[in-house]
Amino acid sequence: MIVTIIVFILVFGVVVISHELGHFLIAKLNGIRVLEFAIGMGPSIVKFTKGGTRYVLKLLPIGGACMFEGEDGIYDEHRHENQKDADAKIQGLDSSGGEAPGKAFNEVNVWARIATVFAGPFFNIILAFLLSLIVVGFSGEILPVVHSITEGYPAQEAGLVPGDVITHVDGERVFLQGEVTIASAMNKGEPMEITYRRGQEKHTATILPKFSSEDNRYYIGFTIGETIECKGFDLIKYSVLEVRYWLKATVKSLIMLVQGKLSANDLSGPVGIAVTIDETIDTVKPYGISSVVLTMINFAVLLSVNLGVMNLLPLPALDGGRLLFMFVEVVRGKPVPPEKEGVVHFVGFVLLMMLMVFVLYNDIARIFAK
Repeated sequence: MIVTIIVFILVFGVVVISHELGHFLIAKLNGIRVLEFAIGMGPSIVKFTKGGTRYVLKLLPIGGACMFEGEDGIYDEHRHENQKDADAKIQGLDSSGGEAPGKAFNEVNVWARIATVFAGPFFNIILAFLLSLIVVGFSGEILPVVHSITEGYPAQEAGLVPGDVITHVDGERVFLQGEVTIASAMNKGEPMEITYRRGQEKHTATILPKFSSEDNRYYIGFTIGETIECKGFDLIKYSVLEVRYWLKATVKSLIMLVQGKLSANDLSGPVGIAVTIDETIDTVKPYGISSVVLTMINFAVLLSVNLGVMNLLPLPALDGGRLLFMFVEVVRGKPVPPEKEGVVHFVGFVLLMMLMVFVLYNDIARIFAK
């Protein structure tokens, strides 16, 4: 359990730091005054001020924040005064000496603000790519090549044979084994159009997956996978495709959630993630420490992509919600009144906290149900 906690803190910490660092660096580049760079939530355990910015490490490793002067007009003056008082206490200066350099968030042009907000999710995608370089470089990549056919299942009836290379699923180009696997796993009994290459010839088959009551899911009826080594340009190419795969999987999961094909009970919060890490470590541990490390790095890729995509949703309090207000400003030529935007984000934050409590309850309930 101690190992799981340490791994959880490392994985979650790297992903959150990457996100907040994106906001921080682009804010600095655009001359925006950064009041606080915080990692974690809850009580502060380490804090110091440098260059007018307060850096804080908090107790609970489940989030972070990069606070800019003037980011929420409705709280601006109160927050700035609190910040100056805090800086004064930390630095031993009077309140006039602890101000961070730069302009307020709402004083820079709209495209600088858009870049600053977008940088958080974008840095998550960059992190996912860098981590994918490690995973793909050491483990190679698995291509969607049919390995075996299960007798009596739709793939056999459709005429697929070992060695066929899957190129499209329902009209979408696929490059990796995982893309076919997840399409099959998400299928709820609808016909699937499979395009495959056999030698130099291309074929297309419409397959109706077969339901397995034992596993409570639908199967096409084949196993796929052919591992290749990736070096040089192939390493970059397949690392990009790995990130693309996780992006597609995340977006499709969100679409299924909106369509009602998944429920809120399928969401996992920090506790659920910790449980998944613990179970994954137990599963992979017999294969050696290197397999555990690579698996956890791959898990960090998934988590980083998820955080990036989720934050881009156009919902209040998320980066996507803030971007929505800024694009409205671009269209109408003037900003939405800060106090009104601040109220919307505050309400969104409250709802987000309620969702987190609900997800936490479900995570704990699933543990006790096992």
